[in-house]
Amino acid sequence: MAPSSGSVSIKDVAAEAGVSVATVSRVVNSHPSVSAASRARVLAAVEALGYRPNAVARSLRTDQTRTLGLVISDVLNPYFTELARSVEEAARALGYSVIIGNADERPELQDHHVRTLLDRRIDGLLVSPTDGGSPLMLDAVRAGTPMVFVDRWIPGVDVPVVRSDGRRAVRDLVAHLHGLGHRRLAIIAGPAATTTGSERVEAFRDALREHGIALPAAYIGQGDFQADSGRRATERFLALPEPPEVVFAADNLMALGALDAIRAHGLRVPHDIGLAAFDDIPWFVHTDPPVTAIAQPTGDLGRAAVRALIDRIEGRSPRSVTLPARLVVRRSCGEGAGEETSVRRSNP
Repeated sequence: MAPSSGSVSIKDVAAEAGVSVATVSRVVNSHPSVSAASRARVLAAVEALGYRPNAVARSLRTDQTRTLGLVISDVLNPYFTELARSVEEAARALGYSVIIGNADERPELQDHHVRTLLDRRIDGLLVSPTDGGSPLMLDAVRAGTPMVFVDRWIPGVDVPVVRSDGRRAVRDLVAHLHGLGHRRLAIIAGPAATTTGSERVEAFRDALREHGIALPAAYIGQGDFQADSGRRATERFLALPEPPEVVFAADNLMALGALDAIRAHGLRVPHDIGLAAFDDIPWFVHTDPPVTAIAQPTGDLGRAAVRALIDRIEGRSPRSVTLPARLVVRRSCGEGAGEETSVRRSNP
């Protein structure tokens, strides 16, 4: 007769299955590194010995916990805060809970959260990658973990991506600045290791070229999507013999840092230098002047990401989703004092 579940230890399960205690632990926590054969032996031993109550054993077999994991790049960034909220609301409406990990733009912290979430036996994972080559995430994908990339992605990895079309919105911004008469345009770029970091600077350069404007190396500031880097890049721009007429910050926190640097020099926006940003956020309307920015459909992105992930969990094959971003014209680049306007794009 099999021993009662209360008297069965993890060592008993390991002995019954012919594997190590560590392997049993990985199976119990749905770690992706366990082979299918070892996993099957452990689950058979779990049931044979009654190591877990039947309900939990069924959960181990089906991997259903009604829980999703979300790893965002920076919880202090208002864009990602709003994204996390929309993900949580959409998941809750569909009967799922969400566990959130903040990578703080650090690849090692990102992988820590991914590993922890996998150990918690989540049903699927939403990630905004902080770099382009996490071995842990690649292993999880190969092991069959349902996953969707949101906002950022890892090129060449077969995972659905939910994102906005930043290129078109950047083109609209450059056309707008050109129409205002600006020719010396600089960018504070995000990390080149992120897809959004590289895409936005490339889109900016391409859009300038359409108007016959070059992008000198001196007008490219390397940032990290956080405020201090925006401040440092703007300090360098202002020290140039011929500073730019407008600084475009490739995210909202770097725009805040740029604004701090401009004001620290006793300069005024837009009279002395213009400022524009990627990722519109609520407080941009409260600055003086209000900031011209590119707005992403953050709520729609979060909802679309949850739908795609649940499709993946339920065995369907969702396609990647690209939603339109839009330029919101205010008064930080020398525009008139009229009402806020926006340039809308249809889906590509």
